[in-house]
Amino acid sequence: MANEQLGLVEKHFADIIWDNEPISSTNLVKLAREKLQWKKSTTYTVLKRLCEKGFFKNEGGAVTSLVSRDEYLSSISYKFVNDTFHGSLPSFVAAFSAIQQISDKEWEEIRKMIEEKDD
Repeated sequence: MANEQLGLVEKHFADIIWDNEPISSTNLVKLAREKLQWKKSTTYTVLKRLCEKGFFKNEGGAVTSLVSRDEYLSSISYKFVNDTFHGSLPSFVAAFSAIQQISDKEWEEIRKMIEEKDD
């Protein structure tokens, strides 16, 4: 899996691919023009860079992911908690809940995740 983090613009572009894959490079150019106002050359340049980083592949004009959106988000979330909170998920949750209200439904989902992990 790619160990690099995507920049904001790269993430928007990656979302287009993840939302539409497999996608032809022709359709990707059209969507990037519509959603990002990119020229064809920009689309192919960024696509090539993300392929080199190991996120996607472009074979025969078909673009598919090598790293799913969920895998990517899990990876950057892990890195953030590890780097910022020394790997402590409780410290992260405490900091998050201090500035962002966590709903009863979300707490229930967290509780269920913990209970399922214990099984």
